[in-house]
Amino acid sequence: MKLFVTGGAGFIGSAVVRHILANTDHSVVNIDALTYAGNMESIPRALQDSRYVFVKADICDAEVIAQLFDEHQPDAVMHLAAESHVDRSITGPGAFIQTNIVGTYTLLEAARSYWQGLSESRKEVFRFHHISTDEVYGDLEGTDDLFLETTPYAPSSPYSASKASSDHLVRAWHRTYGLPVLITNCSNNYGPYHFPEKLIPHMILNALAGKPLPIYGDGKQIRDWLYVEDHARALIKVVTEGEVAETYNIGGHNEKKNIEVVQTLCNLLEELAPDNPHSLASGREGGFASLITLVTDRPGHDARYAIDASKIERDLGWVPEETFESGLRKTVQWYLDNESWWRRVLSGDYQLSRLGKAV
Repeated sequence: MKLFVTGGAGFIGSAVVRHILANTDHSVVNIDALTYAGNMESIPRALQDSRYVFVKADICDAEVIAQLFDEHQPDAVMHLAAESHVDRSITGPGAFIQTNIVGTYTLLEAARSYWQGLSESRKEVFRFHHISTDEVYGDLEGTDDLFLETTPYAPSSPYSASKASSDHLVRAWHRTYGLPVLITNCSNNYGPYHFPEKLIPHMILNALAGKPLPIYGDGKQIRDWLYVEDHARALIKVVTEGEVAETYNIGGHNEKKNIEVVQTLCNLLEELAPDNPHSLASGREGGFASLITLVTDRPGHDARYAIDASKIERDLGWVPEETFESGLRKTVQWYLDNESWWRRVLSGDYQLSRLGKAV
């Protein structure tokens, strides 16, 4: 298959691109506007692969997106391009409305026009796969409750509201026009190449630098954590084997309080980075854990997310390969081994490596 991957230079998108090129025979057209979170250095070997094409383009640019469909003739779209940081959505919601809602609408319209012009046999094959988040469901009250594919939407932040809006658009384009769509809603991802503004990489890099490890409120907010490479495998399963018009929740079965996540990170760093000047072994009283700092909670902070992933396990045979412990250990070790990558992100130098074909 030829796959359009929007946002393929982002955290989850780059994992999808790496997985496709390393583990399948599919080809990829990576469409990314290369905003601050897009990093071509997250797909370091892609440009040497004949199955890969990069196009710098904004999904809100209807003319360019239509041209790309006409030129490349994809068999499926995997739509990951999105603004995704909750804190940024609170201080600047406009970008989230534009990319997540207007961008999805623009992409849907281009896909619909393209799909309607295909032969009947190619129409049967084509899929529009929209990748979303569990945050559209709001939060859970009971300690045993789980998000199902049928859970009512109750978004809490401008980010989750914009993603909920895009989910509704995708379903409407199927109901109204017959566009063959798939939707997935995932739990919190973590792993290699994660932009440092997100919780886990932010805490790793702050700890290594001896900076405070700020945790909102009392740190008891619960999240279900999913290793990004497990997520990439799931997404390929869905786009190639999923049933049209279905939604699949993808989770890691790893519910952890934020404070537990950070404490576990500190323990791993004590083991894996004992020579760091902020470790117990180097003589710092309390070690990395002494850097943990509770700060004022953010507005509308959801208390608990947890996904029931039994549908994708039952229908498509996907299960996560990593436990939280194994995935987090791999993640910490990756950041220790790839200092040049994250230092270029922190300095902004990564933005100078805008490789590939620009439109």
